[in-house]
Amino acid sequence: MDLFSAQTYEAVRRPLLEAETLPPACYTSEEFFKREVETIFMREWNFIGRADYIAKSGDYYTVDFAGVPLLVMRGADGHVRAFVNSCRHRGAKVAQGEGNARKAIKCPYHGWVYGLDGELLGCAGMKATKNFDPADFPLLSVKTALWGGFIFINFDAEGESLESFLGDIITVFESYHLENMVCTQRKHYDVPCNWKIYVENAMEAFHVPHVHRASINRQRGSVRNDRTFDPTHGNWVVMHKEHEGTRAVLMGDQSFPRIAGLEGKADKGTFYPLIFPSTMLGCTVDCMWFLEIHPLTATTMRLIVGACFPQEITQREDFDSIAVNYYKRWDMTTQEDIDISVLQQQGIASPLSRAGRLSEHEPLIHAIDNWVLDHVLGVERPTRRYQGFSVQDLDVLPENMVA
Repeated sequence: MDLFSAQTYEAVRRPLLEAETLPPACYTSEEFFKREVETIFMREWNFIGRADYIAKSGDYYTVDFAGVPLLVMRGADGHVRAFVNSCRHRGAKVAQGEGNARKAIKCPYHGWVYGLDGELLGCAGMKATKNFDPADFPLLSVKTALWGGFIFINFDAEGESLESFLGDIITVFESYHLENMVCTQRKHYDVPCNWKIYVENAMEAFHVPHVHRASINRQRGSVRNDRTFDPTHGNWVVMHKEHEGTRAVLMGDQSFPRIAGLEGKADKGTFYPLIFPSTMLGCTVDCMWFLEIHPLTATTMRLIVGACFPQEITQREDFDSIAVNYYKRWDMTTQEDIDISVLQQQGIASPLSRAGRLSEHEPLIHAIDNWVLDHVLGVERPTRRYQGFSVQDLDVLPENMVA
């Protein structure tokens, strides 16, 4: 099989109800994974954390993403910046973990000192070095932008703006006021599965009565009557579930009041968007949670699950006692999704495994797979990535779900 030939994926490119899934090798091959890193993660916008992690000047945190160590820091001017976490002297990481650098950050190896804007302020031992100008050796910056309190980075300095990349999700989600939310809990998981397996699982509800039968399945209404896949413009797709109340606690558990001022479909249920390539949100009537995926190898990934609430809710005296209901729900469903993703990875790794077929309930899997192929194969992509539809309208499906 030629993993980089368009002919290999002719069946994946067919309309939804005629299409096959990606070949198993796309989830196990290090060669394919390397191409994904080169054509997707090194060229598109990636979510790497929330701005409220670093609320004060000098606050910072570190993260490794797609093999690149990063230092994310709030400057004295209030701006959030990302740098390659590597000293310009001999390459050591200048910071680890998270904290507050106050006015500067010092490399632990030879003591080079960098300002909060990345400029080299002190370089011990370099006085005798010829033709050396400290101004030429700042920390290497990485293109950074914010939306809704989310920090995105792009390793391609010449790439499109974040606003252009996101498209109309900015206006569709405006009434949530995501930038005013606070992340009150983060949990990290190292998962032995391909990053696409976890993304695909999160973007379909077909598995809920089986995988989540002991948790959120009790909340579930009819798949065919209340779930829609709305049209989007930009690098995102979305599933919407119409329902009463919140979807962030288990049935019977106490929850917080609704977010004031929600508009349109935001006021009628829950949005489950995927911002390509690997950022997933759950935006319901009282809170928001996120799934942040960092690809590690063809068969391993790191998952960060964050819980976010409106700032005024976090200031309630009873916040901690009620928030545990939300954490309990997310802990349960996250582990259930991890367990099934690992089982899928184990099964798909068989040398006898073959591509499968997609059901009417999996249009976003089709959209995801084709978005990935567009990048890996170098195909020019249309502005409108995905034509939405309601699952009850199968007789009027677009001829090609990927437009």
